[in-house]
Amino acid sequence: MLDRWARLLEEHVRTNCEQMTREPDGQLAHPYTVPSSPGSPYYSSALWDWDSWSISIVLGQVELDTDCSGRFAAYEQGCILNFLDHTDDDGVMPIQLTPEKTLTHGDPTRAGGFAENMHKPVVAQHAALLTQRIGSADWIRSRVPTIGLFVDRYLESHVHADTGLAYWQSDFAVGVDNDPSVFYRPNKSTASVYLNSLLYRELLAYAYLLEELGDLPESNRRRRRAQDLADAMDVHLWDERDGTFYSADLALRPVDPGDWLHRGAPRSWPALLMRVDGWSSFLPMWAGLATHEQAERMVERVRDPRTFQATYGVRSLSCLEKMYDLRASNNPSNWLGPVWGMSNYMVFRGLVKYGFDEDARRLAEKTVRLFGRDLETSGGLHEFYHPDSGEPVMTKGFQNWNFLVLNMIAWLDGRVAVAEF
Repeated sequence: MLDRWARLLEEHVRTNCEQMTREPDGQLAHPYTVPSSPGSPYYSSALWDWDSWSISIVLGQVELDTDCSGRFAAYEQGCILNFLDHTDDDGVMPIQLTPEKTLTHGDPTRAGGFAENMHKPVVAQHAALLTQRIGSADWIRSRVPTIGLFVDRYLESHVHADTGLAYWQSDFAVGVDNDPSVFYRPNKSTASVYLNSLLYRELLAYAYLLEELGDLPESNRRRRRAQDLADAMDVHLWDERDGTFYSADLALRPVDPGDWLHRGAPRSWPALLMRVDGWSSFLPMWAGLATHEQAERMVERVRDPRTFQATYGVRSLSCLEKMYDLRASNNPSNWLGPVWGMSNYMVFRGLVKYGFDEDARRLAEKTVRLFGRDLETSGGLHEFYHPDSGEPVMTKGFQNWNFLVLNMIAWLDGRVAVAEF
């Protein structure tokens, strides 16, 4: 049954992946990719940030499996170029673009104090992924300075001085929409383990691009900055008691030396751990910044059926959390427990990276079962699923990172599995 579903999914992904490609239109001057098939609600015309990056990981596997190198290059590169076209001189890059408009929430620019979220830190990773596949960075050479402006905007305007950690400006378009460590919390208050894991890899990817283009001194400087961020995460986000990483609360009152009530022993901690048990706590394994000792403790949590382990993968929120909720919701999308293709994949990649092959195999097989059953029953895939029954919750026609099951199948078969930078 598992092998039949794997072959069914392979055929489905290879046949239907082109449904995610779009030609230049309106303000999008380059070909690009979208998360869903044409006509699917919500996602059939928009270019999204981390979605387009994940789609490229899939398309790389399709090209490898079908021996058609370069088949999607214009669309994949076009995603990056479209975002760079709409990046301002301060490095502010939008989160989402459609042919007609740019998704905004307030003013993200200098005039607005850079006080809004922007494109998640995956554009250098996206460019590095394609550069590795092509074998040359010449295609992006003239645009790398703009990527540098983007990376620097994060470092200059989205990083907490006392901890060195990146924070969300608000809960707008954070990707993991209703993550309780961010959702409905005060602005600039959450140093998200998810955001910081992405930024760590972004710094390394930017360093790689610089090295490919011959700027070794600047490349080394960016690698040192990445290590500084990893060190900050270890100090402020690792919880030795629970054996995992958590996001941190930055919304602490400033220390007032003149306040007689506290002057005898003012606080000496710059942040507080938020012990909210979400799937993104495992992302330091995906990012490769966890120590092996930390990973050994974290994998026990992946295995625990009382919290994350479910019949069809990794719950997006521990079922012990009071916020656990499996309802159908699009705005925000629900990450309060349902299984998502992206969370299954990124946890899987972390397990592979640290040598937990049996755990990775179990998770990959669960993902094949989940999507294979859905495809066989409904004729398509959905956005997210009930973790125990495997029933789809909503949004039929969602493709995007669900198609990463193709990369998992390649790994299960012992073939070369394309991975992100």
